[in-house]
Amino acid sequence: MCRMGPGSRPSDFGGPPHAPHHPRRLRVMKKLLVLAMALTLAACGQVPATREAEPAAAPQAGFPVTVSNCGRTLTFDKPPAKVVTGYHPALETLFALGLGDRVAGRTNFSESAFLPGHKEPYDRIPEISPTIMLPQKELMLAQGADFVLDNSIASFDAAGGYATVEELDAAGAPVYIMGGWCSPEAALEFTLDDTLTDLRNLGAIFGVPDRADQLINELRADLDDVRERVGGRPPVKVLATDGGKGPVNAYGGAGVTHQLITAAGGQNVLADVKADYTEVNPEAIAAAQPDAVVISEYATLRGEKKPTVAAKAADTLSVAANSPAAKDDRVFALPVAAQHPGYRNLLAVVDLARFLHPDAFQR
Repeated sequence: MCRMGPGSRPSDFGGPPHAPHHPRRLRVMKKLLVLAMALTLAACGQVPATREAEPAAAPQAGFPVTVSNCGRTLTFDKPPAKVVTGYHPALETLFALGLGDRVAGRTNFSESAFLPGHKEPYDRIPEISPTIMLPQKELMLAQGADFVLDNSIASFDAAGGYATVEELDAAGAPVYIMGGWCSPEAALEFTLDDTLTDLRNLGAIFGVPDRADQLINELRADLDDVRERVGGRPPVKVLATDGGKGPVNAYGGAGVTHQLITAAGGQNVLADVKADYTEVNPEAIAAAQPDAVVISEYATLRGEKKPTVAAKAADTLSVAANSPAAKDDRVFALPVAAQHPGYRNLLAVVDLARFLHPDAFQR
């Protein structure tokens, strides 16, 4: 350690103590004294007029934030700023919260129409996968994301070549899976309240809780309005299907689609089948006598063209040829994106209720 010796004074530096007091010499001596003092202080690690160190940045208001998801505890010290989204309903949910500017990469969506106002911001976000699935492990980890939002654990299956939840966590990109779809069994327990929980959690994670609360209140008001309008009316018997003649691909009494039908004032004719997406024999479909048929709508799946709604409806109505639905040709096209966890499934309740109970919405 360097320091000034005991009893040292500024006048001890700068030449003989009895130098003549010539004015010019005095000015020179004063300059030399100042210079010598500065050099000594600097050598001792004491720089004159040193600015104090700036205090550390204060933590952002509302953070840290901790949420639970799929049995994991996620803590965020600040809002994510470089997000990657998987299947499109995840991106739609962030758009609904006004968070599209946080998304750095998305998957492809070409299966059905976009929600109003969503196509333009979708086009601005770089596409990192030509399908609805996240890219393979190496490309996914190369994104440098600080948050990943998707709605199925299948997107993180190592056997499929995808980065796992644990690998992304280790890379600084924590994963949030919407709707509690953390396993096939968990998907059967989905309720519409799970979507509201996701909105609340995402609002907290991104530092926009007030915005999330406002959206939740608006959606709750819409659901309450539907409940008031269809309450007391006989439920409409509904068959929800993805087409097929034998067996018929249909939706049982668990999962998102069943929840949509029930909330919209319908009665799922396959409510006793403990399944979401399943196969049903044609005889059971014919015996169910549905009043209306809901058809899953998607033009493509993982890059492959799929049958149209009209083609799938024709198959279904031929199986249930003697049903009220067939006689009235009563068919509703439900975008498959609404059949997965996300903001869109709450909007679908209103649309489906209007289809099932048109008279209730005349007032």
